[in-house]
Amino acid sequence: MSTQTATPDAPPAPTPPRRSGRRSAPPPDRRGRGITSRVVVNGILAVVAVYTLMPLTWLLIASTKSYRDLFATNPFSLGDLRFLANLTALIEYNDGVFVRWLLNSLLYTVVASGLSTLISVACGYAFDKYAFRGREKWFGVVLVGVLVPSTVVQLPLYLMASELGLVNTYWAVLIPSLVNPFGVYLARVFSEGYVPGEVLEAARMDGAGEVRTFVKVALPMLAPGFVTIFLFSFTASWNNFYGALMMLNDDRLYPVNLGLYMWNQNVYQQPELYPLVIIGSLVAVVPLIVAFLCLQRFWRSGLTAGAVK
Repeated sequence: MSTQTATPDAPPAPTPPRRSGRRSAPPPDRRGRGITSRVVVNGILAVVAVYTLMPLTWLLIASTKSYRDLFATNPFSLGDLRFLANLTALIEYNDGVFVRWLLNSLLYTVVASGLSTLISVACGYAFDKYAFRGREKWFGVVLVGVLVPSTVVQLPLYLMASELGLVNTYWAVLIPSLVNPFGVYLARVFSEGYVPGEVLEAARMDGAGEVRTFVKVALPMLAPGFVTIFLFSFTASWNNFYGALMMLNDDRLYPVNLGLYMWNQNVYQQPELYPLVIIGSLVAVVPLIVAFLCLQRFWRSGLTAGAVK
């Protein structure tokens, strides 16, 4: 007989678990926290949206009411639908002075915003791409200009305009609107991010001058920044109330916001102006909405326009 004893078999190695293509579900507590966070954030956004849209909703409803319904009905309930009648009365009142105010606002806003944006983009581009003595100090002066409220400089501007004989003219409103320190700051930021120095050097090596390099190469690449600065300038110029109040005495030169303010000051003596002020305020908001809807797509376009392929 053999004295050799049989050794027991080794236990089989455990097989590794198979990886499934699906990710494991998060723990219940983490999932609950994520749902709660989304509910809180969406709730806050809903409250902000209601707070923002409520005045515009009231303005839209009130513009359809007569003078009696404005005070006899609930603010958010409809009365007699007189929107077209109110709009006709607005256009015809005082020989169509509201239309003149609206055209004045478009002149002040479009011309001033276009020139101001072009100047701001050129200055921001120069601060970014050119090295000159005192560059950062001058840019510091620009930043100080951002911090100064516009109402503080209105009296000095009025005194200078009075010395030059520009008071009560279109130029008294247009010229101060050309200066936009915040636009210069934004333009430098956009230039640093969107205009590579290599592209400019390539254009110069091809024989392009500085003006042509800026217009043909840099400006298309700065299109999103140009539109952004234009919208900021457009909004500021359209809402420029205090500057026009200081500079203008002739009601034929008033922008629409100043004209509506003057009407609102006389509603106690002339109650028929109250519906006109409301529907005029609604009409005055429309150009801003149209500008944002038409230009918002350019914010995300042209980021690589003019880049080297």
